[in-house]
Amino acid sequence: MISPDLSRTLNALALLVISGILTAAFIDQIANFDLPCPLCLLQRVGFVAVGFGLCLNLVYGPRPQHYGIMIVSAIIGGSASVRQILLHIVPGTGSYGEPFLGLHFYTWAALAFFCITLGAAVMLILERQVSDPARMPVGLAGRPLAKLAIAVILLVSAGNAVSALLECGPGVCADNPTGYELLDEAEEEVDRMEQAQ
Repeated sequence: MISPDLSRTLNALALLVISGILTAAFIDQIANFDLPCPLCLLQRVGFVAVGFGLCLNLVYGPRPQHYGIMIVSAIIGGSASVRQILLHIVPGTGSYGEPFLGLHFYTWAALAFFCITLGAAVMLILERQVSDPARMPVGLAGRPLAKLAIAVILLVSAGNAVSALLECGPGVCADNPTGYELLDEAEEEVDRMEQAQ
């Protein structure tokens, strides 16, 4: 059985790992101009939703519903990852993005979503406080690691959301994005205004 304090620590560390995954993808996007495709964006949403389940565990204590959110989110994100792997697995179809440590980000994402599903299931089995949620204190007082983990996931999620909006605009994202649609539109508008003067 896992104690409530160890459970909170594990949830906070898992949230930092999720934030690290999202940060690595975001850094690659900025540094290498490797814009995420629609399936990549769905995978990022899956990671953010997993992070939401972890945040709920940190704030309100572990509950089966919170782990359920994590598992469902991981299955949805994993489905997007597997779909992308299947699109590019046939020889000659190419791939999307540059590999990282020999595998593409969508392959790493599929492995991460599998590990998240397995980890959440194991935590459901091992946590004794899930059966008695009244024993688990609510709130973040005296939990600096949990506060840090939540602050980081909020910051990384907001950055990814803004980036997705800039890339796709209010409409449907391009299958193979080549630029930030909203920024390109703003630049074209500035050019038109300069030519009109």
